[in-house]
Amino acid sequence: MAVAVPPTVLGQMETGQAAGAILHTQGGVWVNNYEAKDSSAVFAGDLIETKTGFSATLNLDGSTVLLGPESLAKFDGDVLELEHGSVSVGTSKSFKVRVNCLRVVPVRNEWTQYDVTDVNRTVQVAAHKEDVNVEHEMNRHKPTPENEAAQQQASVHEGEQKNYDENEICGAPGPITQAAGVLSPKWIAVEAGVGAGVVCIIICRGSSGGNKSQMSPSAP
Repeated sequence: MAVAVPPTVLGQMETGQAAGAILHTQGGVWVNNYEAKDSSAVFAGDLIETKTGFSATLNLDGSTVLLGPESLAKFDGDVLELEHGSVSVGTSKSFKVRVNCLRVVPVRNEWTQYDVTDVNRTVQVAAHKEDVNVEHEMNRHKPTPENEAAQQQASVHEGEQKNYDENEICGAPGPITQAAGVLSPKWIAVEAGVGAGVVCIIICRGSSGGNKSQMSPSAP
């Protein structure tokens, strides 16, 4: 019997790599562009996406991580790289969350609960139990001299909530590039229609005697 297995999972099975976490979901969650089933194994480097109205829970040694709806994140062992959306963490093993050049780290290896949200380039960190530090990863982006000290490490104490401007701290996002100049078929169709309309206007005006006599002599 032939069984379809995602390439990333196949590679991890061949190397005998142990699962980093168990993903629990009731639908609407994708791992590496494959729809995930309940109690799926998740490995370091796997990309997790939750659709509208659905969430996912990661269970690993000493930590439980809840991804809210419409979230995109990469699991990387003891850290979750949040691209956008929201995540709630309960950990006794100092499980971390990274957003761009910011990294949220529990202060102590005691049971810590905190939330991280990244929406519209604003990172919100809320500490519910124990304190967390918000660190600036120097090797990713160079901070400005004025706020270098503040960006290096900023504590969010239990019961507090703080917002961080991702553009100010990490820099504005780079331009979105298209691979090899390939455009979406939808935009190709739109541009083709616009181009045809422009050509029609030029030809129609040029072939119309009435419009030709009304053109200014100084116009090309």
